[in-house]
Amino acid sequence: MQLASLFSAIVALTMAPLATLASLAETLGNRDFPDPAITLDPRTHEWYAFATNSNGKNVQAAYSPHPLNGPWTYVEHDLLPTPGKWVNPDQHDIWAPDVHYFEATDSFVMYYSGLLADSPFHCVGIATAENVTGPYEALDEPFACPDSEGGAIDASGYLDPIDGSFFVVYKVDGSSKGPGGPCGNGDPPGEPTPFRLQRVNESDGITPIGHYTEILDRDPELDGPLIEAPNLIRTWNGTFVLFYSSHCYNTPEYDVKYATADQIEGPYHRRGELMNTTSFGFDGPGGASSVRGGGTMVFHANCDAGRCMYVIEFVVEEDGIVTLLD
Repeated sequence: MQLASLFSAIVALTMAPLATLASLAETLGNRDFPDPAITLDPRTHEWYAFATNSNGKNVQAAYSPHPLNGPWTYVEHDLLPTPGKWVNPDQHDIWAPDVHYFEATDSFVMYYSGLLADSPFHCVGIATAENVTGPYEALDEPFACPDSEGGAIDASGYLDPIDGSFFVVYKVDGSSKGPGGPCGNGDPPGEPTPFRLQRVNESDGITPIGHYTEILDRDPELDGPLIEAPNLIRTWNGTFVLFYSSHCYNTPEYDVKYATADQIEGPYHRRGELMNTTSFGFDGPGGASSVRGGGTMVFHANCDAGRCMYVIEFVVEEDGIVTLLD
């Protein structure tokens, strides 16, 4: 029942007439809200966004009855007050949380990145809660932790609308152990920063199934020191679209790109830049996250407070080309 209502809400959002949609705007005003992810709470039918640690919280959140029309309301409490035991107790550094609802357990699962207690690298952890706003209880062990390769960050969940399978895609953070330069990895030869796709039990969102697949890695000529912030959707015609950012987040070259594939495990074909500093007057847009099925995405761009959240519409053509709508 809840999955049916979730699907109906997403269809209504993606089919809404353009005349009813608000123009691009700072959803929360001048508030630091980096690396936003977006999900629909099937119980309240409110849209929730989650963000990297800032404003005194490990995990930030905000909600809205409609992501484009708003208004957005900031959640005043920390959704993850106590990260996993593997996280550095003195410096949590919780980045890029993503939350999904699982009907089988009637609960919410959060994927997040945290700084390791005994290493300079981050890894991906999992936390669960009965309600979308938590508090989330963290699992004791990390979900993905290739610390010999620089760790892992930017985990994002994907539920397939056809067969109900669930995957988590994340970045191997090789740039954190690079030779130097922009984002620590701009000097040649640089370290790889691949995206890994891991199937997960669709009932709990926690248990890995089989081995991961690497679906994309950085091209130094095109991407600079890294690729990061992967986000995966399947569109109306079955095309898989992988959104991601490249270059260094604190430079004007930071952007949103995308690649497409006919199968979830690829091969993925690069389709170029979707958004950069020249788009709509933004400074360093990135960290994009789409609603399921596409049509609307949230992302951040530099602002006086740090990195503010914005929302924008997009369409995916039959040939896989993504076009932003202003």
